[in-house]
Amino acid sequence: MLHFSIIVTFHSSTPLLTLWEVDRSVAVLRSLRKPVSRTGIEGSAELREGLNYIFNDKGNKSWAKLIQLKEALSCTDTREGASPRRTRTSQRTTKGSILRSPEDVFLHMQMACCLKDELLCSICLSIYQDPVSFGCEHYFCRKCITEHWSRQEHHVTRDCPECRRTFTDPLLSPSLKLSNIVERYSAFPLDAILNAQRNTYPCKDHEKVKLFCLSDKSLVCFFCDEPALHEQHQVTTIDEAYEEIQREMKEQLTALQDSERGHTEALQLLQRQLTETKSSAKSLRATIGEAFERLHRFLRERQKSMLEELEADTARTLTDIEHKIQRYSQQLRDVKEGIQILQEKLSETGRHEFLEGVALTSERIKGKIHETNLTYEDFPTSKYMGPLQYTIWKSLFQDICPVPAALTLDPLTAHQRLILSDDCTIVAYGNLHPQPLQDSPRRFDVEVSVLGAEGFCSGVHYWEVMVSEKTQWMIGVANETVSRKGSIQISPSRGFYCIVMHDGNQYSACTEPWTRLNVKSKLEKVGVYLDYPKGLLVFYNADDMSWLYTYREKFLIKLFPYFSPGQSHANGKNVQPLRINTVRL
Repeated sequence: MLHFSIIVTFHSSTPLLTLWEVDRSVAVLRSLRKPVSRTGIEGSAELREGLNYIFNDKGNKSWAKLIQLKEALSCTDTREGASPRRTRTSQRTTKGSILRSPEDVFLHMQMACCLKDELLCSICLSIYQDPVSFGCEHYFCRKCITEHWSRQEHHVTRDCPECRRTFTDPLLSPSLKLSNIVERYSAFPLDAILNAQRNTYPCKDHEKVKLFCLSDKSLVCFFCDEPALHEQHQVTTIDEAYEEIQREMKEQLTALQDSERGHTEALQLLQRQLTETKSSAKSLRATIGEAFERLHRFLRERQKSMLEELEADTARTLTDIEHKIQRYSQQLRDVKEGIQILQEKLSETGRHEFLEGVALTSERIKGKIHETNLTYEDFPTSKYMGPLQYTIWKSLFQDICPVPAALTLDPLTAHQRLILSDDCTIVAYGNLHPQPLQDSPRRFDVEVSVLGAEGFCSGVHYWEVMVSEKTQWMIGVANETVSRKGSIQISPSRGFYCIVMHDGNQYSACTEPWTRLNVKSKLEKVGVYLDYPKGLLVFYNADDMSWLYTYREKFLIKLFPYFSPGQSHANGKNVQPLRINTVRL
């Protein structure tokens, strides 16, 4: 900021302080509101009166005295090394130009600015358009006052928006004199003058611009700019402003360059992710299509097989029934014929005649009597009407690859406090003393952990682990070469790929740092899916097969299932074991 202390001294009739210095001092001091020291002011009474008039901020009321002061000070600059200032005559422009001299510009602009305030309609706050009055000596645009009164239709009287006097059916009288003043004012190109003066560097009609307003970010000319325009603004010299804005712009440039690099890297990453996502989606679509096509093919083949089997059973049953129908039809005819023979014999009335033909009748009815012990095979409806979906699912399940692995635990890797079931499918933490087990390089001695007995270095595998009623556990896979002695960091960099339950109800993936899992309800059974060739290890909620977490890694070492039931507590918490869920078909 600039701090001014003006010392004005005159010798005889040639002042060291010229008209330009007065204008500069007045403009800057009134803008900055800084105190002025007038010590050493000498000269005519008119000069002192003029300076007092300006410094006391009363110049806005009488521009004539200011012009008189400028006339008294009109002279060339006598400072050493300075080029002569232009005289009033030399400062005049060509004929017809509005900008006759700096004094004329100054006077016209100040008068125009003051006059403008008197030519504003108090309703629209713009220059009068067709000004009218109606008895109270206040003026308004005809359109503005008409619209104002139109909103008062329910009122009997009309009021003046300025003084609030009321009138009954007021007559709008145009003001020709005010219209002429507005027309003359509008013809004066004040905005063009101000813009032309403010936007010129150096100022073409005055002097080289020496100040800069940091608040408005604009150059300051002492003649073109009204002091009030920069009142209470931060104004500084051109050199200081140059250095300050250069520094600010360099900082902004550095920030923008950093932002450019950050955005470029982000866009490159997003482009890679876009490409990878499209590739993954394409691969997954193919995988899903193949999986369902296999299921559809299996179902179609199973449907065809069952329908063929049904047709064979139907044909066999129908043939058997038709054969029996034919046989029983023939037997029925024989029976009817025997009945007829006996009825005819019984109709004979003579005793001798009846007895004489008995032998012949007995011979005729031989072979006519057949037993009706019908035996037949029921149609095998139960074969098709039973739990059909379960039957199909069971057949489908046998065709699933991978079938849930029948895992067992390796006792030689178990920590001494872990207790394994006889079939090595259940592991629990024991609160008793450590078991007297033989030490082995394969055994965990600090971490309460155990590995599966069978490892995987190829293929696709799936197994499930029961984790219900526990408050702490860790399951996953581990490289064959992981450290088993001392305290171990469970993380992919150490060869472990696991998820963990901790703090009673929190679930995380053992990444670096841990990744919190979004689990909506407590897990009862966890499924582990390993696709060794593709480098995928996926964890599921086995109850509904909802996804939990996926590790993506290029597996190069044999992997073993990893289990840690966590430590049990004396208060009975976490005493339940981990149980490998064996699926039996």
